[in-house]
Amino acid sequence: MSKSKVAKVDKKKKPFFKFFKAVVKSFYKKPNFMGLQNIPEEPCIIVGNHAQLHGPVSMECYFPYKKYIWCIGNLMHIKEAPDYAFKDFWGYKPKHTHWFYKGLARLVSPLLVYLHTNADTIGVYKDNRVLSTFKNSVKGLKNGAHIILFPENHTPFNQIVNEFQTRFVDVAKLYFKDTSKELQFVPMYLAPNLKTIVYGNPIKYNGNKPIEEQRTNICNYLKTEITKMAKDLPTHTVIPYANIKKKQYPKSK
Repeated sequence: MSKSKVAKVDKKKKPFFKFFKAVVKSFYKKPNFMGLQNIPEEPCIIVGNHAQLHGPVSMECYFPYKKYIWCIGNLMHIKEAPDYAFKDFWGYKPKHTHWFYKGLARLVSPLLVYLHTNADTIGVYKDNRVLSTFKNSVKGLKNGAHIILFPENHTPFNQIVNEFQTRFVDVAKLYFKDTSKELQFVPMYLAPNLKTIVYGNPIKYNGNKPIEEQRTNICNYLKTEITKMAKDLPTHTVIPYANIKKKQYPKSK
């Protein structure tokens, strides 16, 4: 099956969302994609470094195949979005400015919710709603869409990428149970300063091995490959997961 025939994601885009996306694309230029041949024709999970907003924005605007992108579910609900936006975007700011950024978070939250619910997204939750994340992911895969996610947490693995939250691997367990197919995971490295995105060789889930072992093996492989892809590129500034001052951004070598 050719990549052009991968099933369409069944979200009907609203006119303002299309307009907003077109405006973003006019400022945020298309990156150079390397290694697209490493993405399997069958549905897979693509795992990358977050690079702050660059990961989700570049994937929503320019990923060339049908997809769903995991996004934090709090940004899809107006009652939850302000607190999350403040903590994630501006929590590192000096305490005496928090009053301003909390107000700013409340101000931009309606737009954030609108964008996250209209984009090609699946909400990710850390409460009992997490089941919907996995069910929707399996449904998307069965419909022929790739799943894209950015599982970094706040603990550094090295100067390129942080440690991963590992439970995303469980999607492969559910998918295997439902279809008897072993899902592949593709490493992706985003280098916004080089306007480049690289895809590496995939690793396949093994349905005959314990899930705990699979989480460790798959995540370690993905982090190592992402690091290697970064170091194989020309020396560049790495956009970290955390919102820190630009002068603290590390170099790739």
